[in-house]
Amino acid sequence: MTNHDERPSNTAQSTESRPLSRTAYERIEELLNSGTLRPGQVVSQRELVEMTDATLGSIRIAIPRLEAEGLLQTLPKRGLMIPSLDVTFVRDAYQLRRLIEVGALETAASALDRALVDDWIERHLSMLAQVERTMNSEMTAEMQSLDWQMHESIVASMGNRLIDNTYRVTSIKIRMVVQSRLQITSGNAKRVLEEHLAFLRPLAEGDTDSARVALTRHIDNSLALALGTRL
Repeated sequence: MTNHDERPSNTAQSTESRPLSRTAYERIEELLNSGTLRPGQVVSQRELVEMTDATLGSIRIAIPRLEAEGLLQTLPKRGLMIPSLDVTFVRDAYQLRRLIEVGALETAASALDRALVDDWIERHLSMLAQVERTMNSEMTAEMQSLDWQMHESIVASMGNRLIDNTYRVTSIKIRMVVQSRLQITSGNAKRVLEEHLAFLRPLAEGDTDSARVALTRHIDNSLALALGTRL
């Protein structure tokens, strides 16, 4: 009888802890995506509690998942470190991104609404016409938002949850690199917009071979810049 009474209590406690730890995880993810937590930064669990407004228990549950995904590292007696952007970290993130995105193009060509891809193309053309004479923080934010939305939609077109989750973690790492190492200027904004159009136009026409070549070139150029190479 005692065992029967204890089970609902344990189950209720476990059910309650899952949403709390998920919330803690998502709030840490937001801190990484926004650049509030920076590569190489060391924080304590207590500091994460203050930054996320989550409970210490939920933070402790979320940490192993973040470690497994390569988004946090435990430093004995020091705390938790946001991974530093060494060459291996940067190269691995971009190579995985290329593998997933290029692999998604075949499905995206048939699964994405043609009107959506056409809208992406029109927005790129509009920004390309403005970028040389107007480059401000508002336009930078618009470009970055469209960039992530577009790449994420291509991957999401496969409808594969495992791939979506892997890509989400990879995107966090890419954002960390972009925020730390790359700066949008009128010059590189023009290049990025033109590289996007180079794969969006064939994608709209169902020419996946040309789209794959152009998308691969775009991601490889981004990797080269992240590693300090001048194009």
